[in-house]
Amino acid sequence: MDTQFAQLIVNGIAVGSIIALAAVGLTLTYGILRLSNFAHGDFLTLGAYLTWLINTIGVNIWLSMILAAAGTVAAMLLSEKLLWSKMRSIRATSTTLIIISIGLALFLRNGIIFIWGGRNQNYNLPVTQALDILGLKIPQNQLLVLGLAVLAILALHYLLQNTKIGKAMRAVADDLDLARVSGINVDRVIFWTWVIAGTLTSLGGSMYGLITAVRPNMGWFLILPLFASVILGGIGNPYGAIAAAFIIGIVQEISTPWLGSQYKQGVALLIMILVLLIRPKGLFKGTI
Repeated sequence: MDTQFAQLIVNGIAVGSIIALAAVGLTLTYGILRLSNFAHGDFLTLGAYLTWLINTIGVNIWLSMILAAAGTVAAMLLSEKLLWSKMRSIRATSTTLIIISIGLALFLRNGIIFIWGGRNQNYNLPVTQALDILGLKIPQNQLLVLGLAVLAILALHYLLQNTKIGKAMRAVADDLDLARVSGINVDRVIFWTWVIAGTLTSLGGSMYGLITAVRPNMGWFLILPLFASVILGGIGNPYGAIAAAFIIGIVQEISTPWLGSQYKQGVALLIMILVLLIRPKGLFKGTI
């Protein structure tokens, strides 16, 4: 295998693992709350900026990531209280929800630029040498990103399959009204959905900051691959979203020698369109 091609696959796996974490959060909010949240990418950016902010005052990067995740979850819960719960109570249409989420995305992005400026930022980390593995130069940060993503995905799998709240989330995703009649505390499920989505999305943002710079529009450029992963993997299916994210991450990176890096977004969109034409429900069965 050509070394450059193998290197692009490695890069694609690292990017795919970040898309996977954020896509899981997006697919959970859709599967359980029926919300296509276009502000999701900007919550990812918020997670990266909070990590950078905490890290620059001298806090260890891993602790910074945990504290940033808590901050991102708090911001998501605030948006739930001020916006989404009110919209559900008046049974707002999906179009209304999409328009509000785009407005929230713009508010978050411009808020970040207003507070921290528009220039690129970097974590306060020592420069580490890339590892030479089978002739490939792999930055240590890429390996860390992949390892963290795998751990987060395994934790999510355990939570969805073996815990009481995980089973309740699956029940609400299947049929909200039936779940409510069955005695499931839907408000508690909604709370935990935001906690899980916020944590995974913030981690994705923090990890994206490890392999690139932290910048205000980083989440906006990921929103198309995120939605492509959710649709490709079957809407509401977290495992499908993870598999699709790796497919999109790898295909995006492999396409760069031919198309250039500026057309990566177009590749994600093309994959999404082709899948919708062939399999309108995605590659995998939808809903949790």
